[in-house]
Amino acid sequence: MTDIAFDRAVGDPTPVQPASRPNLDKGFNPLTMILFFGILAAGLLFVAYSIYVDVNATGTKVTTYLPYILLFVALLIALGFEFVNGFHDTANAVATVIYTHSLPAEVAVMWSGFFNFLGVLLSSGAVAFGIVSLLPVELILQVGSSAGFAMVFALLIAAILWNLGTWYFGLPASSSHTLIGSIIGVGIANAVMRGRDGTSGVDWSKATEIGYALLLSPLFGFVCAAALLLLLKFVVRNPALYAAPEGNKAPPLWIRGLLIATCTGVSFAHGSNDGQKGMGLIMLILIGTVPTAYALNRALPDSQVAQFQKTSEAAAEVIAAKGAGHSIIGDPRPAVTQYIALHKLNEGTYPSLAVLVKDVGDQVAKYGSLNKVPAEAVGNTRNDMYLTSEAIRFLMKDKENDLSKDDVAVLNTYKGSLDAATKFIPNWVKIAVAIALGLGTMIGWKRIVVTVGEKIGKTHLTYAQGASAELVAAATIGAADVFGLPVSTTHVLSSGVAGTMAANGSGLQMATIRNLLMAWVLTLPCAIALSATLYVIFSRIF
Repeated sequence: MTDIAFDRAVGDPTPVQPASRPNLDKGFNPLTMILFFGILAAGLLFVAYSIYVDVNATGTKVTTYLPYILLFVALLIALGFEFVNGFHDTANAVATVIYTHSLPAEVAVMWSGFFNFLGVLLSSGAVAFGIVSLLPVELILQVGSSAGFAMVFALLIAAILWNLGTWYFGLPASSSHTLIGSIIGVGIANAVMRGRDGTSGVDWSKATEIGYALLLSPLFGFVCAAALLLLLKFVVRNPALYAAPEGNKAPPLWIRGLLIATCTGVSFAHGSNDGQKGMGLIMLILIGTVPTAYALNRALPDSQVAQFQKTSEAAAEVIAAKGAGHSIIGDPRPAVTQYIALHKLNEGTYPSLAVLVKDVGDQVAKYGSLNKVPAEAVGNTRNDMYLTSEAIRFLMKDKENDLSKDDVAVLNTYKGSLDAATKFIPNWVKIAVAIALGLGTMIGWKRIVVTVGEKIGKTHLTYAQGASAELVAAATIGAADVFGLPVSTTHVLSSGVAGTMAANGSGLQMATIRNLLMAWVLTLPCAIALSATLYVIFSRIF
């Protein structure tokens, strides 16, 4: 950056005081650190108390503490992933307000952390179970087994290691990208270890859908942020908007408000999208270690359980009609599991699924309420519901399903009833993840902020550039949350900054762009290899 800056947006050659680097080295005072550790300790105690209350409500007698020790370790790792996600990904949200001097660094990260917290609390949960559906169904059904623990530990530790590595080198790599790669690696390793083709261990249709979202979101961020900046230049003629900050001077009040608002939007959207990834994995851990309390949604009202009976009967009729003329003897579950794994209909698929649907309906009718399902039966009932829901999900996407629109509507309603009973997130899980992500935002943010603020473009970030990149990032992440798709805050925002630099003619630092592209390209294969290796190792240990 030159010693004398010029306002290129309006062609004004008048020298102005060059923008100075924001103060990023001011440490937190002791009171802040005490508050940080106080919130951390309170969060852990709240998690322990919530689990105690939930388990106690089921009337389960604790005979061994080993599952709870494993649960505590697994939860620490899962919350650790969200903590790292906070200081790795959320740094992107605060880079623009810091480098435009809209907020001091320490205020910006606390502000962003708070709105990340709110985003998690108010999230829908759709993304959480979109991530879980990528995992091999046989591991989900056996999540409480040694293979299930190996799966959870492998994918979480692999994701944390890669996130920490890229953070150390100041590379804004995607936590979403990393977690998806870790899940795929576990799926491939599990399939190979069971003597199957490695490609059969992953729901590739869902992986492709998520892959498109991750692949296209940075391109979308680059193009849309560039287009928005050009549109602003055409519509809003105020020269102050397109100028870099003068020294340490804060921007005009209206610009400052806009930048803080966009930072708030990105932080909230990041929390609502990225926070859910940890939620889904935490629910898997809880289901595996304490199924009596978390395998079924015991808070589901009896009115919905009664409605479940009606939707179950209607679905059974549709599926039985498709399987007419065929019958099965014995357990229908292996045939249904095989269909989910291979995605191939055969003459036994419909009759097996019809029997399973009837079994699930009979189990719920027998107890009358999910809250009354006995402890020894909870795991089996939940697995049957999950297996049925996944089979119907694949069936409705199968081109050979021969289902009418009315049939699809009936099955969709039934699947919704199944998911309400099995795919739920207790409020305390949301609060725990919100605390981890919010606190993580306040730690370790500096490396990524410097990369985004100083090393992408050749000139200092202007107010309009920061606002354009943030607006596009918030909108993209918010839309992805609505559709249940995980996208990368890192990719969208850093590419958005690059797009505004290109549109402004500011120039790009190609060394940084090359490193970002390398991280983008290498994240998936490296996460796959790392998690697959860890899964093999842990499978032999547990």
